[in-house]
Amino acid sequence: MESSVLREFLLEKMRMAHVYQPVMIRYLLSNGGVADDVSIALEISQQDPSQIEYYREITNRMVGKVLRERDIVEKVGKTFVLKDFSNLSTFEIQELIHICTVKLDEYIAKRGSSIWAHRVKSRASIPGSIRYKVFLRAKFRCELCGVMDSEKALEIDHILPITLGGKNIEDNYQALCYSCNANKRHTDSTDFRGIEDKYHHREDDCIFCIKQKSKVIVENELAYMVYDQYPVTDLHALIIPKRHFAEYFEIFQPELNAMQRLIMESKSLIQKTDKSVDSFNIGVNSGSNAGQTIFQCHLHLIPRRANDTANPRGGVRGVIPGKMHY
Repeated sequence: MESSVLREFLLEKMRMAHVYQPVMIRYLLSNGGVADDVSIALEISQQDPSQIEYYREITNRMVGKVLRERDIVEKVGKTFVLKDFSNLSTFEIQELIHICTVKLDEYIAKRGSSIWAHRVKSRASIPGSIRYKVFLRAKFRCELCGVMDSEKALEIDHILPITLGGKNIEDNYQALCYSCNANKRHTDSTDFRGIEDKYHHREDDCIFCIKQKSKVIVENELAYMVYDQYPVTDLHALIIPKRHFAEYFEIFQPELNAMQRLIMESKSLIQKTDKSVDSFNIGVNSGSNAGQTIFQCHLHLIPRRANDTANPRGGVRGVIPGKMHY
């Protein structure tokens, strides 16, 4: 290929969706025109500041912290210093390097690729369209610390880890920045043992657990929607988690995500069915003193229309007589 062809491609024909093309071409030019895919991937990764920042967090908050606590290294500003290094002979340094290499080889041989599972599972296995939906739901902010994706790269995290029974479904995903995702497994002390079985818990005498399929209007893996048998207004809907638990405050995050998706789907469905619906009340009765009579968590989505009541001001404040209007 003549240089003019490549020059024309670079200057006129190359359409860049990311930095990848010029990085790869530059690397090939600098490497005699030949490079394997791993080498090219390493070169591209060096252009990604989020990768450096990710492992910088690992260095400072995890491995560096442990080695400082064990009195192996000390930190001066941003610099780590191996203690007593100046006292080591050349032979001792080479011997210690060899021990590190052996330890690495033994660990990799024992664990294999699973040592990088926390990075792999959050990336390649999730389709781009689902990643976008999760980021959109999070408004492109980390759902733990709140940082914008423009400040730190966001990753998809399994709320309930795959290794502990979590599923590859949209409602089990959350958007975390790379720092929070790296730190999550070390700070989350939740005991997940048996949690997968809890999602299948039903009660034989619960009218919502023994739901009739014919009455389900919309559903997903963790929740479903039916119309209320005693509606406050026409098309009054109930959003119900499939797992049996009494009160709203016992909900798991994936179920909350699933119910929120159904609220949005149900809202659209109701407004398509009845064009006069322009407002909604959304409410949950949690506990007997709050008016709960069926002790299976459920959420009310109540359509509102112009003039359906004389004075709608105050809305849900009406749960206490006399407190609705102010």
